[in-house]
Amino acid sequence: MASAAAVPRKVSNNSRVHHEHEKQDDVRLANIEAAKAVADTVRTSLGPMGMDKMIVHPSGEVTTTNDGATLLSHMKLIHPAAKMLVELSKAQDIEAGDGTTSVVVLAGALLGAASNLLAKGLHPTTISNAFQMACLHAQKHLRTVAQPVLLSNRDELLQSAITSLNSKIVSQYSSLIAPLAVDAVLRVIDPETAVNVDLNSDIRVVKHTGGTIDDTELVDGLVFTQRLRKSAGGPGTVKNAKIALIQFQLSPPKPNMDHSVVISDYNDMDRILRQEKKYILELVKQIKKSGANVLLIQKSILRDAVSELALFYLAKLKIMVVTDVERADIEFVTKCTGCTPIASIEALSPEKLGTAGLVEEVSTGSGRLVKITGVRENTKTVSVLVRGSNKATVDEVDRSLHDALCVIRSLVKEKFMLPGGGAPEAEISLALSTYAKTLTGKESYAVRAYAEALEVIPSTLAENAGLSPIEIVTELRNRHAAGDVNAGINVRKGTITDMRKENVVQPLLVSSSALNLATETVNMILKIDDILSVR
Repeated sequence: MASAAAVPRKVSNNSRVHHEHEKQDDVRLANIEAAKAVADTVRTSLGPMGMDKMIVHPSGEVTTTNDGATLLSHMKLIHPAAKMLVELSKAQDIEAGDGTTSVVVLAGALLGAASNLLAKGLHPTTISNAFQMACLHAQKHLRTVAQPVLLSNRDELLQSAITSLNSKIVSQYSSLIAPLAVDAVLRVIDPETAVNVDLNSDIRVVKHTGGTIDDTELVDGLVFTQRLRKSAGGPGTVKNAKIALIQFQLSPPKPNMDHSVVISDYNDMDRILRQEKKYILELVKQIKKSGANVLLIQKSILRDAVSELALFYLAKLKIMVVTDVERADIEFVTKCTGCTPIASIEALSPEKLGTAGLVEEVSTGSGRLVKITGVRENTKTVSVLVRGSNKATVDEVDRSLHDALCVIRSLVKEKFMLPGGGAPEAEISLALSTYAKTLTGKESYAVRAYAEALEVIPSTLAENAGLSPIEIVTELRNRHAAGDVNAGINVRKGTITDMRKENVVQPLLVSSSALNLATETVNMILKIDDILSVR
């Protein structure tokens, strides 16, 4: 009996389509879970009562912080969707400088809301469009709640800076750091016309280990952590300084190629030494002829920036020498002192020199610093000297100062202020819930879910402060429903109070930027239906 030939099974189109949909759903849910895991990691660090995280580097170095951007930048993440939240935090740090933890927590909550909507059968595109619609409506409502602020009102700027520092490890020093940040920004801008401030080129933060945080100060001028090169007895203080910033070396020249010189005669040795001496002396004479009495020498990797013989001649002519000026600092030095970088000795002239009232080396107890003060009044530059007993403390003060500076910069960009303590999130959550009732169809469900997700901020603030999230958020919701737009969570007292009366305020840009960026990131993740690996 002949055996029957095996008949291949035909896979229907419906089965294939169903399989594709399952695969897309699995990829989408995996992305959401990976991103939510990152958000849950930093969630406990949100707010003034948030926990700190200890980062252990491969070298054994330990960093303790609760700054969201710092935590995420050090995390070793593999999943591409999880890495998107790291980029989200970086984007918030660049745009607003504060709210780096809030934006990640908010994105995690929105992803959770999207996951529930997907489980109910809503299409990712529908959810994405509804979320974008809700975000636009929230932005409009935020502006109606925000109050304008004048940059000339120093007290309002201080309140905002202090609020940003309340969640930091060094929060007890907010009365010192906040005024430094406000004064630094006000000195480099015109409060009447400013629309932005460049923190990189106008404000220079110098870190120096030694002393205490109380020794942190604002310097109208320049600070160098390098010590003076005065082994030959050069001056330690120069008044009415004429500053030359040179980018060439005061040492014997070397050819571009490796070489070796064999000397077999004492006369040849003497001739080489005389030529070196003559070459260095000629350089030093031309420096003196230009009128310079302070010499800043850019750091060189090719050969010694200055030789001992050059230091000897410069000391005889009472010229102060500071070496190893970093290339990244050249722009700030020129802007502050008015000098022009000089690439060769032939280009050195009196017109290219900068001026300063005083250049001196000061002792800090644990080392020495070079301070340049008395610079031109219209330079619009300032330096902040950050001090601390150890490197970890100095780094944390530096991060906290950066956040405070960014908060003031946000107020320069958008001159509006919001109450803190979760008040903006509670207010727009209520507004979006009302807005959702005016919609029909699936968008109404998605907008309502977006509104509920925003309550993660006040809920997390209450949870991290050891309060009951359900009771606090319910009371907060009732206060906003009664029209109290300034009602927020007072984590110190454990109750709902008027945040403006408590001087807990934050820039509008921080909240609006967090909403925009979190919504965009969530929409991007929702629209990913497959992950392809390429070589």
